Amino acid sequence: MRRIGLTGGIGSGKSTVATLLAGLGAALIDTDAIARAIAQPQGAAMPAIEAAFGPEFIAPDGGLDRDRMRALVFAEPAAKKRLEAILHPLIGAECDRQAAAASGPLVVFDVPLLVESQRWRTRVERVLVIDATEETQVQRVMARSGWSAEAVRAVIAQQAPRALRRAAADALIFNDGLSPEELAAEVRHLWERWAAAPATR
Repeated sequence: MRRIGLTGGIGSGKSTVATLLAGLGAALIDTDAIARAIAQPQGAAMPAIEAAFGPEFIAPDGGLDRDRMRALVFAEPAAKKRLEAILHPLIGAECDRQAAAASGPLVVFDVPLLVESQRWRTRVERVLVIDATEETQVQRVMARSGWSAEAVRAVIAQQAPRALRRAAADALIFNDGLSPEELAAEVRHLWERWAAAPATR
């Protein structure tokens, strides 16, 4: 089973590519979904989050108050590091568990912050980057989420620079102006190339 890391900035189309790969037969491991699950009521991260940040960051249902935490980590880089120190080991352990249970020729780790977290490069054989211009990212997120342009650009500023993501890529799909059919064809081409090749680690 080959291990592929999938990443891309907000609004790049990464989630669409993940869905296409899963449709072709890849085992998809979504680190964002894992992060949400461990910060839900009774989630594995909640005791440590409450101990590190205090009860004011716990929502009435017992899960993480995501809006309050989002505001804090945007304002304070040290708080972001504290949160990551709690979440990342738990996410990594769950990724390993899911990968061990997976079947098929490819396991795809959907990791929005793969480039920012260097440890991920050692866990995968290939990195697939989904790329788009910043203007396209902004327009897509505004259309789907109703965010302001300023809010989207603030998130983009927190992510790895586009050039850094592109430099980390073993394969890159420039998803700017592609039709759904063209995007699917590019994904299928990579699938055929990678699924047929033996794993290297």
